[in-house]
Amino acid sequence: MRDKIVIGTRKSVLALWQAEYVAARLREAYPHVQVELLPVSTRGDEILDMPLAEIGGKGLFIRELEYLIREGKADMAVHSLKDMPAELPPDFTLAAVTDREDPRDAFVSLKYRSVDELPAGAKVGTSSLRRQSQLLHRRSDLRIESLRGNVQTRLRKLDEGQYDAVILAAAGLKRLGLGDRIGSYLSTAESIPAAGQGVMAVEVRKDDAELREMLAFLHNEKVASCIAAERAFLGRVGGDCKVPAGAFAEVEGERIRVDAFISSEDGQRFYRRSVSGPVPEAEALGASVAGALLDDGGRAVLEEIAVE
Repeated sequence: MRDKIVIGTRKSVLALWQAEYVAARLREAYPHVQVELLPVSTRGDEILDMPLAEIGGKGLFIRELEYLIREGKADMAVHSLKDMPAELPPDFTLAAVTDREDPRDAFVSLKYRSVDELPAGAKVGTSSLRRQSQLLHRRSDLRIESLRGNVQTRLRKLDEGQYDAVILAAAGLKRLGLGDRIGSYLSTAESIPAAGQGVMAVEVRKDDAELREMLAFLHNEKVASCIAAERAFLGRVGGDCKVPAGAFAEVEGERIRVDAFISSEDGQRFYRRSVSGPVPEAEALGASVAGALLDDGGRAVLEEIAVE
């Protein structure tokens, strides 16, 4: 067994927290193994004056970490699974998906406690077309403004008065000890989460069998079933941050339920469905609900967005 593992990670406080969490678990499981972090700044972290959808999508956070692994400078990378594109390069795989932290979106504001309390014309910050479309479907009178940067940067912009409210992932706030900033939660029915929201993923080279075996103890099979459904949906709709769509799966006994939607960016054309079936069919269920939503009208919406 190897005596050293290098974890590639972004430099943001949240990314470092997640990488250090996995590092600590590895040190606990394998006391003789030296575990180090290799923090890097990705293009997605550096370009903050444009919406992510316009500069290359989620892959901007991932590709440079994959390059480090290919070059042998890192052995693995830890990601927020919701930041990962639907398709991985053929030479990579997910060795583990962790327990799921709170998957909900969180409402944060200095003046208001919930979306319903916001006055007409209120400025709400989010970097996500998924959140934007669902907010506008619910409240077409809101003004949605792009909000980029790490969690601390987004909260600072709110505190400076640039926004009346911001919507962030509850999981990230809780992991950073900032749960007290949450004014209220948007239920998964009100705001369907991004595929993989609240889950950390460990990415390795597909041919690194030893490391995959070492990481197996971190893997949550129940969560993995949910992720299989959500990412199958994402793959079918061409999923990235350029797509106003989301999917959330939950295991209920021997069955799994998948809630999903596709919407126009302004939330006016909004298509939503739910499907359930046996847990072993999770991936097929995710793909099938995507197909149904595309047929409902989602395909036309996404084709229009692709032309813009």
